[in-house]
Amino acid sequence: MLVQYRLNTVSLTRSAFCLRLLAAAAMQAALAATHVYAAAPAANATPTKTAQPVTDWCPALTARLPKVSVADCRNAQLKPTGVNSLNGFPVLFRDMPADARHPGAIRVLLLGGIHGDEQTASSIVFKWMELLQRPGAAEFNWRVAPVVNPDGLLAVKAKRVNARGIDLNRNFPTPNWEKEAPAYWARVTRKDPRRFPGKKPVSEPESRWVYDTIEHYKPDVIISVHAPFGVLDFDGPTDPPTRFGRLVYNRVGIYPGSLGNYSGIHKDIPVVTIELPHALTMPSDAEVQRIWTDMQKWIRQHIATPLKTAGKS
Repeated sequence: MLVQYRLNTVSLTRSAFCLRLLAAAAMQAALAATHVYAAAPAANATPTKTAQPVTDWCPALTARLPKVSVADCRNAQLKPTGVNSLNGFPVLFRDMPADARHPGAIRVLLLGGIHGDEQTASSIVFKWMELLQRPGAAEFNWRVAPVVNPDGLLAVKAKRVNARGIDLNRNFPTPNWEKEAPAYWARVTRKDPRRFPGKKPVSEPESRWVYDTIEHYKPDVIISVHAPFGVLDFDGPTDPPTRFGRLVYNRVGIYPGSLGNYSGIHKDIPVVTIELPHALTMPSDAEVQRIWTDMQKWIRQHIATPLKTAGKS
């Protein structure tokens, strides 16, 4: 029995070592295309290396995303924001302006993958980007970031938090954050590590990018995609949506440091939180289309042009 135990221990040790090697190799491959973005260059800096095309990031991302091919990712034509995750992976985005028939169009900030283990939340954003590229489809101005938390997505096992172990959706500077966010984490979540808000607000490069984008892009509405509650949530100054596809409105709650609390309640910028039913299984193509169509209809009917918040600093 002792011999068998020792053999099993050796076997487990070797397995763990192999897993570590595989994880390191995966992260090295994921970051290979991003080494030139280790620090955002100054605005007037002369590049010393040619930035590699966005397709370099696609194999690493799509290996983790259901129903998104490398071709889908390349067609999205994402580019680096200039902000990198803690592990050096760029936060990617694309501006997709309204067509000429819609001057002064509503500005929409569309975010996916704030939590890295909610893979469908990124996948569906890629699918909607495909729809936006159809002729005449761009009724609004869109700023789209399908993978806000790349380190969480690309971890050995995808995880909710970023590389520092912080829940990005509890890291926004809601009023009295310094007192309420840690207290809520300790009292209500019992210090659940998946919901750790950090030691100060917007301490993370990923949440800081969202914060800065809200300040400078001044969206009229924010759409943030999550999983797997299978509902719609809403925070903000207008009427909430009742239904997008099969998803119906059902308040999830207001939390210290959440994007909905910060933007919807504190900044008066409406935030629709779309909670898909599954984190790994995508809705049908027809449902992806229905959610998209209903979302645009709600924006058209409930978001003014320009919204009063558009002029806020």
